[in-house]
Amino acid sequence: MIVSVVSDGDDGGGGGVVVVGGSPSLTRTGHVVVAVCLGVIGALGFLNNLAALTLFCRYRALRSPVNCMLASISVSDLLVSVLGAPLSFAASTQGRWLLGRAGCVWYGFVNACLGIVSLITLSVLSYERYCTILSTTMADSRSYTPALLGICFSWLYSVAWTVPPLLGWSSYGPEGHGTSCSVDWRTQTANNVSYILCLFLFCLALPFCVILYSYSRLLLAVRQIMGLTTVELLASSEGTTLASGPTASRGPNVASSATTPYGSQHSR
Repeated sequence: MIVSVVSDGDDGGGGGVVVVGGSPSLTRTGHVVVAVCLGVIGALGFLNNLAALTLFCRYRALRSPVNCMLASISVSDLLVSVLGAPLSFAASTQGRWLLGRAGCVWYGFVNACLGIVSLITLSVLSYERYCTILSTTMADSRSYTPALLGICFSWLYSVAWTVPPLLGWSSYGPEGHGTSCSVDWRTQTANNVSYILCLFLFCLALPFCVILYSYSRLLLAVRQIMGLTTVELLASSEGTTLASGPTASRGPNVASSATTPYGSQHSR
């Protein structure tokens, strides 16, 4: 991956073009647009996640086990807004990466780790909901132990899959237009491709399958419950109709039998 800057001497550097891997990048206007979008997304992400964590810490009623896992997601997203978004925003305003090789590696590692944390936590949360609702052997849903174990697992799992590029299994470097950094997706070597495949399988496909399986089973369970409820309501309605029908038919007979003696005596 080669990053270079080519600028025209007559425009004061304003028309510089960043070249990443031999291909031209965005124009100056394009980088400004990207910078504005990153700034808005970063600011909104920071404010929303900060508000969520503030409410979680302030109100004790919100500190349920499920909300603990949601708070973990908010923490990871807040850290992205603080540690990642400002760097890519600054790079986009200048049209090039500003912090050198070490800063690029740091940015790639932090963003990859925090992104995987959010995805793994969502998969753990979906499986926890599935077990709580459908499994008869699940522990008390008010217990914090499963939630804390799930949070620890999500963070450790993410670190375990994002540290290898720091140790030589693949690497972190510039991506896209040279204003952000991530795992090296370009180099076609066995070392790099093997890591990319493992990262795709265990940090994207596997969590997605867990989420899909858990919520599909929950959806089927809800539909079955709704079907049973509908059948019970229909059965109850039919039972009420059958019970009230004979009573209503006996009403005129009872009334006529009650008036028969009076009528017969009156006629005599």
